[in-house]
Formats: sequence, C-alpha cells, structure tokens
Amino acid sequence: MTAADRTPDVNRPRVRVEISYGRRGPDEEIDFDAKILAISAAAELAGMHPQTLRQYDRLGLVEAARTPGGGRRYSARDVTRLREIQRLSQDEGVNLAGIKRIMDLEREVQAIRAEAQAVVEELQRARRQLAELRALAGPFGRSTDIVLWRGEQG
Repeated sequence: MTAADRTPDVNRPRVRVEISYGRRGPDEEIDFDAKILAISAAAELAGMHPQTLRQYDRLGLVEAARTPGGGRRYSARDVTRLREIQRLSQDEGVNLAGIKRIMDLEREVQAIRAEAQAVVEELQRARRQLAELRALAGPFGRSTDIVLWRGEQG
C-alpha cells in the first residue's frame, strides 16, 4: 500500500455512494453478500484506491463477481473485509500473506462453528424425541427394580 492510497487526492472527485436494500416481506433479510458495488464504489467505501483493491483481488483476499463485460462487483461484506485487511495491514503491521492466512483460518473457524451448531441442534432434537418416547411409555415402562417374591406358605 502506498502513501497515495491513504492520502486523499484533493483533485480527485469525491464519490458518494448510497446503498439501499429493499425488503419484499417482513421475513426477508438483507443480503450483505449481494455483489452489487462497482470497484470504484467498493474502494471508496473501504477507503482505498481501486488499484489496491485490484491487487487484493489478484491475491485472493477478496473475490469479485464479474459482469458480462468483465467489470468487478463487490458486496457490502467484501467492503467490511477490505476494511479489516487495511486495519491488519496499517494498524497491526501484518503483511498480505499473513492477512490471507488469518482470513483463511477465520473462514475455517466459522465453518467448524456452523458444523458444531448443526450437531448441537441435532442432539437437542434427539433429546426432545427421547423425552416424548419416555412420556408415551408412561408408568408401564420396563423397570430395573429387584423385587423379592415369596410364595404362599402353607
């Protein structure tokens, strides 16, 4: 990253970007992964030069979608990621190879957490089913109590 990337150019026109997410229904969520931002808008929102963003794309730190004409498109989540890349690089002094490794490990951790959450939910579902089956068995369930039986003496 060069000093030109961090220092705003007074001759360069400022771009104002507004992102509006329309909702179709009350249950629909905003899609932060929608690749809708052109490279200039994404770079501006991330506070970097578009050429720096192209370099990060080439290194695999972010992945752009491509338009039919070959233009790059980025998501709001990509912009957040770009800001984190800049923070790690500028504030923490981590080089780009280190940043790539950190981000790859973070993705692995997220995948493992999602998998663990799915296992926990399956276990909870199985426990609920077991409780329902025990309730159906009622008082006639098999007992492990030992009963001494004495026959009639007579």
